[in-house]
Amino acid sequence: MERGTVLMRRYELGRLLGQGTFAKVYKARNILTGETVAIKIIDKEKVLRTGMIDQIKREIAIMRLVRHPNVVQLYEVMATKSKIFFAMELVRGGELFAKVAKGRLSEDMARKYFQQLVGAVDFCHSRGVYHRDLKPENLLLDDSGNLKVSDFGLSALRGSRRQDGLLHTTCGTPAYVAPEVINRKGYDGAKADIWSCGVILFVLMAGYLPFNDPNLITMYGKISRGEFRCPTWFPSDIRKLLSRLLDPNPNTRITMSKLMENSWFRKGFKPVPPTLQYRGSPCPRSDGDVHGCMHGATFPSEDEEKDEAEEEIKKKLAMSPIRPCCLNAFDIISRSQVFDLSGLFEKEKGVKAEARFTSKKPAAAIVSKLEEIAQMERFKMIKEKDGVVKLEGSKKGRKGQLEIEAEIFEVSPALFLVEMKKLSGDTLEYQKFYHQELRPSLKDIVWTWQVGDQSPPPQTLALSPLRPPLPVPASHPACIF
Repeated sequence: MERGTVLMRRYELGRLLGQGTFAKVYKARNILTGETVAIKIIDKEKVLRTGMIDQIKREIAIMRLVRHPNVVQLYEVMATKSKIFFAMELVRGGELFAKVAKGRLSEDMARKYFQQLVGAVDFCHSRGVYHRDLKPENLLLDDSGNLKVSDFGLSALRGSRRQDGLLHTTCGTPAYVAPEVINRKGYDGAKADIWSCGVILFVLMAGYLPFNDPNLITMYGKISRGEFRCPTWFPSDIRKLLSRLLDPNPNTRITMSKLMENSWFRKGFKPVPPTLQYRGSPCPRSDGDVHGCMHGATFPSEDEEKDEAEEEIKKKLAMSPIRPCCLNAFDIISRSQVFDLSGLFEKEKGVKAEARFTSKKPAAAIVSKLEEIAQMERFKMIKEKDGVVKLEGSKKGRKGQLEIEAEIFEVSPALFLVEMKKLSGDTLEYQKFYHQELRPSLKDIVWTWQVGDQSPPPQTLALSPLRPPLPVPASHPACIF
């Protein structure tokens, strides 16, 4: 959009501040109040096409819940048939990352930012929100030098927890992620955020990361063991606090309440009462319902007819009956035999009842092959959510019917990962069926099996850093925990 364009008769666009895959951010002025804001413009067609609409809705709901002086504020949300507009607080001071990249901060400055970060995160947790991607790049500074937590795109609500009371989505930024997050066994969102806060405190004080290595296996090994070195200039009380924050065992890691009672943390700490009032033009409803915030158009919901734009996209793309989920970097790492870290946390038990393979065939061809196998072996095939199919045996075995789930993931447009696992039935019967019938029948579509000592080719596991990492000194005096 051009500079000077007026959106929804209330915001005049200024210069472009930045852009990403799905959105552009502009400086803008509220015509009614004269207030300067940031307008995030999201391409609705792109988010619909990539299945990101639920994430956008969740981000809106979360930002409406966390009204706090140290959290970037969302003023209102508007939409047309093709665009979604976020009117947000404009934070002019840039990222905290840029400040730290110039060198370590003084103890008092580091404490100030850490106090503001913990205060904001504690408030988020009180509202049932877990950020899950805390890092200096997502911490902004305003004109007064106060910290503002931003980017809730990977956040989760308390209601996202499974029946075990834990979150299971592996996400975040490698150097800041807690060890239990990549364990694929479930994690407490609050404790994972506390770990990230600990990494950030170390970065503020040292000017570099506590866990960093060009080899991901080595780096995750250090994270899983909580193995880091503190420079000798760290005061003893900070070293003790970091040992509690970066405890690899989430059950013994310091809690938020205990952290806020810590003597080093409390020095000069001034709790700021949350400011929950809207600034600018408020959304008409404040219960977290996204639809109440829309002007001109709404998101599709289960109780409404499908959005016309979504229907047009489906026609354009001639979508296949099944749409595989896309893997992020953490998903690829955690599912790879080479990068599997579960052995760091628990020993392998019994016969492994899962297998993975990569294929260069499209998702439709993979599903077609599974249907063919199901018919040959008298299995019933059920298509569930996008990317998931189930094979149910017609005969009862020693432990009931054999049931197998196959989940298809898109690594890239030309490469798919298929994860197969036994859901029910006897494991030995599954192994016999897998080795004698299933695996031989899949040879036409399999590129590489990830079983035993085999794994997907290295290029499928490569990670590209979004920006240069913080520097790590070649050598420095240190004490090790």
